Amino acid sequence: MQRRHFLELVGGAGALSLTRPMSALAAPHDLWTPSRTRTPFHIPPVLSANDLTLTARAHSINVAPGVKAEAWSIGDGPLCPTIRMRAGDTTRVRFENMLPEPSILHWHGILAPEAADGHPRLAVGTGASYQYSFPVINRAGTYWYHAHPHGRTGVQVYRGMAGLLFVDDGAEDMLGLPPEHRELPVIVQDKRLNADGTFAFEPGMHEQMEGYFGDTPYVNGVRRPFMSVDTTTYRLRVVNASTSRILRLEFSNKMPMTLIGSDGGLLPQPATLTSIDVATGERADLLVDFSKIPVGQRLMLRSADFTSPTRLMTADDMKGMPAMSGPGPKGMAMNGMGAGAMSGLGMNHAAGGGIQQGTALDLVEFEVAHAVTPEPWRSVPLPRVAMLNPALAAKSRSFTFSSRQMRHTINGRAFEMDRVDETVKFGTHEAWTFINDSPFAHPVHMHAVQFQILERTGGRARLFPWESGWKDTVLLHPGERVSVLAAFDKYRGRFLLHCHNMVHEDMGMMMNFDIV
Repeated sequence: MQRRHFLELVGGAGALSLTRPMSALAAPHDLWTPSRTRTPFHIPPVLSANDLTLTARAHSINVAPGVKAEAWSIGDGPLCPTIRMRAGDTTRVRFENMLPEPSILHWHGILAPEAADGHPRLAVGTGASYQYSFPVINRAGTYWYHAHPHGRTGVQVYRGMAGLLFVDDGAEDMLGLPPEHRELPVIVQDKRLNADGTFAFEPGMHEQMEGYFGDTPYVNGVRRPFMSVDTTTYRLRVVNASTSRILRLEFSNKMPMTLIGSDGGLLPQPATLTSIDVATGERADLLVDFSKIPVGQRLMLRSADFTSPTRLMTADDMKGMPAMSGPGPKGMAMNGMGAGAMSGLGMNHAAGGGIQQGTALDLVEFEVAHAVTPEPWRSVPLPRVAMLNPALAAKSRSFTFSSRQMRHTINGRAFEMDRVDETVKFGTHEAWTFINDSPFAHPVHMHAVQFQILERTGGRARLFPWESGWKDTVLLHPGERVSVLAAFDKYRGRFLLHCHNMVHEDMGMMMNFDIV
């Protein structure tokens, strides 16, 4: 089905409502009724990136039947619209900030010039605007965009300032992937909702260290969604937009998924997997075949349980933390307990609320509603992925990510807006090694480049299928070292390296590098 035909069927892009369930757009066989305990799957509208105005504001939205909340987003839905770009086009976007505090948009994974990258020093105040213009030079793939003001990225994304961004190109057009009405955006978050309809985001002392975790999963801005599907293949384009949570995606029946792409577009070759780990900021482009599921059967896309990577904390990690009071893990009294008494306790066990890292979460319930003639994806060769030659690396650098004594740092320093930490020569290749010597996991994100992962030592000591091809974010467990190779040959200017655990990022685990 061509895009124009699809838009005609649903009334055109301008008529798409952010409050309509997915079934109203694409599945005429919807089986959801108000008696269900889950929420209709929500699909954001799809917008073109040419001469587009995006206005961010606070407004009331429905996050579940009869449950309202206040969102900060673009448009009238719980999250921002999906934006489609095409390789070779020029993107022109005007961002208007009507939020009650400064903001700016970062195009996560998109290769954009310094002025369009969304550095926090470019944040504009309430009532002001910012103009973006840049050529689309990325490969086809699943990217995303989100608010990026310093110290407030976490809360703004949590309240709704995030959306998917798809890049299309001719190479992907030839692959015979599922048509757009079988292409599902899946933006995963976890949140807490106060009784007054505000999203609770006030990280306590321990949450400032490990991260902030919600008590309920949200997908595309609504909680516990449900949708019906046909007996054929769908494309799930997943982004982990949670504040701190790592996801282990799988289906409740353990059926296989075909991974065709990650952060930087299509992989060198597809991989058939029953589970995939996705850290905050990472993406997964999946093909899911429902043709063998009997009509009427339900199954769950979930995050499976896994052992949290958070290691036991030492007394040195906890220096500078004030004594705690009140109930502790499993009701243990914490009155007067300080760093020494808490050594040996994992921070995740002393967190202030939410569902702990690694706990299983149900994300989307699917019901196979209607039998159709299956349209399986025939695994044609994916477009060739050009790999960099490690021998071309002109320089190597190391970056140590540390979390201790109530501080998150890179190479011992917290972020300062105007300080340049590293200077890179334009047009060169460099090998960067990220070292995690903290008790917590760190998803490390680079602006300005897509990189290729060379190796992981310590911890899991291996690379995974979703880490092949091009990446912009890589997960480091405690004790791991990951080396990546990047070509700094697209734009000169000032860009960022940071942890994408948004609590860590907001507390200073971020640095500037200049490409000159």
